Amino acid sequence: MTPDSRAPEAAPPEPPTPARSGTVALAGRSNVGKSTLLNALLGEELSVVAPTPQTTRDAILGIVYHRDAQIGVLDTPGLHKPRTHLGKRMNAEARAAVNDADLVVFVADPVERAGGELAVHEGDRTLLADVGAGKPTVLALNKIDRVRPRSRLLPLLEEFAKVRDFAAFVPISARRRDGLGRLLDEVAARLPERPPLFPPDELSDRPLRFFAAEFVREQILRATRDELPYVVAVTVDSFTDAPSGAKIAATIHVEREGQKGILVGKGGAKLRDIGTAAREKIGRFLDRPAHLSLFVRVDPGWSDDPRALVDLGYGSRRDGGGSK
Repeated sequence: MTPDSRAPEAAPPEPPTPARSGTVALAGRSNVGKSTLLNALLGEELSVVAPTPQTTRDAILGIVYHRDAQIGVLDTPGLHKPRTHLGKRMNAEARAAVNDADLVVFVADPVERAGGELAVHEGDRTLLADVGAGKPTVLALNKIDRVRPRSRLLPLLEEFAKVRDFAAFVPISARRRDGLGRLLDEVAARLPERPPLFPPDELSDRPLRFFAAEFVREQILRATRDELPYVVAVTVDSFTDAPSGAKIAATIHVEREGQKGILVGKGGAKLRDIGTAAREKIGRFLDRPAHLSLFVRVDPGWSDDPRALVDLGYGSRRDGGGSK
């Protein structure tokens, strides 16, 4: 039989349509690993990860498939005591995501008391008395790779069980991708039986320019650490995309001239380094080259000015804000 006379190969079968679909809100304190968990579940660096608290400012949706379920996972801002209108808006964004979700995954990490005993963080107690009350809630106890032996977790899980009636307890390490399959099992089984909520080829409901702004902000947080984490916003002025590459111009907003100096660095070195790192990450995300131009602007007091927050993309998503 010649190559031309062979029967055509059968097309690969279409993936089955998910029987279950819904949204799941990752809720919890700042810096417990919600963004790391979202990225690990997706296998994609969608959410900004940095060592500073309150890194996540928006509820970010990532779409995951597991068994017979399509799962819209929402990474939410860490709930905290706000000092500015930006902080209040972040808390409101987190609570709205929880209220709208079908299921809550409460992410916590072990707290070690003097003497080595593990305990429930007082902030977790406060949040669990309020956030998502009445909704099915799965506890994802994160960072278990730091606990040895694992048997030390049992009394802690028993203590959590006294705080709230959880649907399931799943110890995980998002950083090491440990326990994620079981977490998805527990989540998928509790979603409603209904058609998919999202198109099959969609990773998130956010536009590409949103992620471009976030990836620039992530590199700023990594480069400046404790110097500028709460006074930096990034807006995308133009975003032109093509198969050959993307061309992006963005403005970095700070509140004082001294902050601008820190960001720019001697001879512009720090800003160049930030731009290089952000361009590389954007290129990996788009899977094509990215050309990035950055500008720095001083907007005094923007983080505590409701009108400025809307202008910078931090309005409610329900009123059209949040896309940067």
